[in-house]
Amino acid sequence: MELKQTLRRIPTLLGSARAAMAAFSARYRMPLVLLLLVGIVVFPHVITGPYYIRVATIMGIYVILASSLNIIIGFTGLFSLGHAAFYGIGAYTSALLATQAGVSFWIALPAAGLVAAAFGALIGVATLRLRAVFLAFTTLGFGEITRIVILNWRSFTRGPLGIAGIPVPQFFGTPFTRVSYWYLVAGLAVVTVLGVYRVYHSRIGRALVAIREDELAARSMGIHVFGYKVLAFTMACFFAGIAGSFFAHFQRFISADSFLNTESFTIITMVALGGTGSIVGAVVGAVILTLLPEMFRFLVEFRMVLYGLILIMVIVLKPGGIVGVKGVFEKPKSQRKPWIVEKLTRKPTIPDATQPQGGTL
Repeated sequence: MELKQTLRRIPTLLGSARAAMAAFSARYRMPLVLLLLVGIVVFPHVITGPYYIRVATIMGIYVILASSLNIIIGFTGLFSLGHAAFYGIGAYTSALLATQAGVSFWIALPAAGLVAAAFGALIGVATLRLRAVFLAFTTLGFGEITRIVILNWRSFTRGPLGIAGIPVPQFFGTPFTRVSYWYLVAGLAVVTVLGVYRVYHSRIGRALVAIREDELAARSMGIHVFGYKVLAFTMACFFAGIAGSFFAHFQRFISADSFLNTESFTIITMVALGGTGSIVGAVVGAVILTLLPEMFRFLVEFRMVLYGLILIMVIVLKPGGIVGVKGVFEKPKSQRKPWIVEKLTRKPTIPDATQPQGGTL
């Protein structure tokens, strides 16, 4: 009985903590931002162990990936199970440009993002008219197809052998160190989060949220629903490609095993844990699920089981995630559905012939 009562109190406690955090951050926003920037600068000089700097660098990669996927799942209300494929496309693009064509990292980095974005646009055009459940399976299939192509196109990707000897980035002739990698990924993560923030608070963001809330109403207001969906997918894939490029040059070796569908599930769990649709939530989820596996390294074989349990707990106890947002994810408790159920069971919206279809926003 005591355990049941404790579990029932968890959502209330999380809600109170979230409200307190929101009030605190609203009042001290600029000092918190400055404190964060100072922390980024001094971190590698205070925590000097190579292991800790490496974990923090991996955390930065996941912040980029979770924030980018949040554009698709959180802002637009779509459900993609293939985000790791675009992460891998970015990594392989950058690695091949650097090893085969001798292209500088600073050129390969944006090129990887653009190539991943191009693939995202193509997949988006082909799939984003599908219902949520079919979109989820289609993106899952694309992730598996990407892995198979990487493994079998040996003359280009070296197949299961992977690509080794990826050059270390240089800055004015000075090779990167562990600290340099940290500063770069922290900068990329900050730029990504700020970019996502600007998108959310722009006309594009308002259109995406309108589509998420009610696709038919958005269409009747003149929003080009399909076009905005493709745009959201493309933007998310661009940032995933950037993360992949950094990962390739950080690891200096990549193979198909780094971009399995399990990686997509990891990123989805980060977004769900932090709060679907919340910019801060994606960061919080990435931080927590980067640190947890390190704390429980003895359970490495059961990592996906752990993520599954976390996802179930979030769905049952706190559908809006740790941070969460207001709107469709904050319905009255009696009407609330878990976010994953909301995505996969949403009925297709059929435009009313009497309603104006409108142009574009």
